[in-house]
Amino acid sequence: MSYRGWLIVGLAAWLWVGVGAAMADPASEPTANEAVVDAETQAAESVTTTRPAGRARGRSAAPSSPQIAVFEMRGQIPEKPSSFGWSFDFEAARSLHDWLTRLDKAAKDDRVKAVVLLFDDPAIGWGQMQELRAACQRLRNAQKDVYCYIEEASAGTYLLATAASRICMAPAGGLNVAGLHTESVYLKGLLDKIGVEADIEHVGPYKGAGEPFTRTGPSDEAREMLDWLLDDLYAQMVETIAEGRRMEVGHVRALIDQGPFNAHEALQAQLIDEILDAGEFMESLRERHGRALELVHNYGARETPEVDLSSPLAFFKIIGEAMGAAKAKATRKNSVALIYVEGLISTGRTQPSLFGDESGAGSTTLRRVLAEARQDDSVKAVVVRVDSPGGSATASDIIWRATRDTAGVKPTVVSMGNMAASGGYYLAVGAPTIFADPATLTGSIGVIGGKLITKGLWDWLGVAFHEQSRGRNADLYNTNRRFDDAQRVLIRRQLEQVYDTFLDRVRRGREDRLADDLADLAGGRVFTGRQALEHGLVDRLGGLNDAIAYAAERAALTDYEVRIMPEPGDFLKLLIQSLTGEEQGEGGEGVEVVSPGRDGWASLPAVRELLGVLQRSDPARATAAVRTLLRLQLFRGGESLLLMPQEVLVR
Repeated sequence: MSYRGWLIVGLAAWLWVGVGAAMADPASEPTANEAVVDAETQAAESVTTTRPAGRARGRSAAPSSPQIAVFEMRGQIPEKPSSFGWSFDFEAARSLHDWLTRLDKAAKDDRVKAVVLLFDDPAIGWGQMQELRAACQRLRNAQKDVYCYIEEASAGTYLLATAASRICMAPAGGLNVAGLHTESVYLKGLLDKIGVEADIEHVGPYKGAGEPFTRTGPSDEAREMLDWLLDDLYAQMVETIAEGRRMEVGHVRALIDQGPFNAHEALQAQLIDEILDAGEFMESLRERHGRALELVHNYGARETPEVDLSSPLAFFKIIGEAMGAAKAKATRKNSVALIYVEGLISTGRTQPSLFGDESGAGSTTLRRVLAEARQDDSVKAVVVRVDSPGGSATASDIIWRATRDTAGVKPTVVSMGNMAASGGYYLAVGAPTIFADPATLTGSIGVIGGKLITKGLWDWLGVAFHEQSRGRNADLYNTNRRFDDAQRVLIRRQLEQVYDTFLDRVRRGREDRLADDLADLAGGRVFTGRQALEHGLVDRLGGLNDAIAYAAERAALTDYEVRIMPEPGDFLKLLIQSLTGEEQGEGGEGVEVVSPGRDGWASLPAVRELLGVLQRSDPARATAAVRTLLRLQLFRGGESLLLMPQEVLVR
């Protein structure tokens, strides 16, 4: 390691001492989940409780008595686990795969008699909700009771809760189930204010990825597409409630029109089963399952290092724990490799982070990882998990080729999450089998390209540029002026070539499985997973675990592990990369890591502060706006883009 690297590690350790005491003794209001835990602690004198290792309450011996597994679901549920084996934040959000694995473990554990889900405003997408709901159904099929305790529930949270045996709500709780409402983000007004104009061309009448920057509302085609998406999502919502609560579809539609509901109204409408405070809820569990049971909080969670955060040695103990865990993974058995394509797709490397917030999907990284999976004899099958609105056409093609090459050697399956659109769908057709959730947003076969005209902004700032050039199109992507007619013809020709390639990739990948003429499915049209199955754009409806099981079956595996690739990195290497932006090359030299998701305006302190305020006041809208703004950074260098039409907020 370089002198600079060791200096940064030492500085980080010194800073740890300064913040350790504050982390060790946080002052915060109790959450809904903590209220249930407190009620249990006060009332369960004859009930044993076990909590995750590494907590202040200490470790517990392996339980042998009957158990109720307790899961606390709150905050964001990321698709991809942290690049590091665990997080400095011991309460950090767990990945979807971790949630599914733990729930399925409880389903197979004979000691577990029931499962409790505590909801504290979890932020889950529709696809994730459906996969978690399927896991709850597997618990019930295994003869395990599933209890949900909620205070305030959004539509998504309630849809997940309907998979439970019983739904309990706090007396002052509420159920915000009143239908579906969509919001699309448009930034033309903002760009006008700062003197920026988007000059964008698109191929495909429904390819509206440029509309957020050129319009203040949807085109007729975009509005039509939103209608068919909303119709199917609403139908799925109604059907889910009807199935879970054993009601007629027409009755559910009538109930939704009466929402939202307070706790008593929800009980009267039979949308929930009981109104109980936290203590009463815990007492009801004891009455149903006996007082000899053991409540296991965060059942199946990976142990985190048990350290004294106020100690200056804590930092180095964590290093030792992490490096030891990495060495423990040296021995391998037959495995299914799980590779994530998450976020905007771009050329270059994906930058790993200690804190799990990796910067998009880099084609260089994914091509390398897929090659490693092909060459590793212990990897018998591969699942590519896609949760992406698309991005660079070049990067999408690179990942498509790597996926196709892998499929030629080993069973390869694509699993679609909340979204696998445009570039995300492009790379997916490299695999012979595609799984999607019913509510996955996919398709969007189309292309856009263009540039941002920033002359108005520079004029306002009083900055002038003198220009000289040689060559007819040397200033093609000059940000001082719009494309002229000849340049626009050139841009259109380039985009149409990319579009033709996209169509060819889909034809080769889907072959005779397409149920309709490809021209009627392309043009930028977006579909739900359920609609995509009808059109032959995907092969099966199912979640990540379904795709893994199918891949294992194709590889004739019965005893195997799921190996996430790339694996959690070496601690010191990841620390230096996160703090310096450098990655060690093969010869040890520093190599610049291109990270489009972190560069540019989004890293400016003033912008970050503004986004923080918006995130606290209206998190859903702020997140959609930020994702749309991040797309602006792709319009540099004149690259053809395969992007989802726009960010659509469904609530």
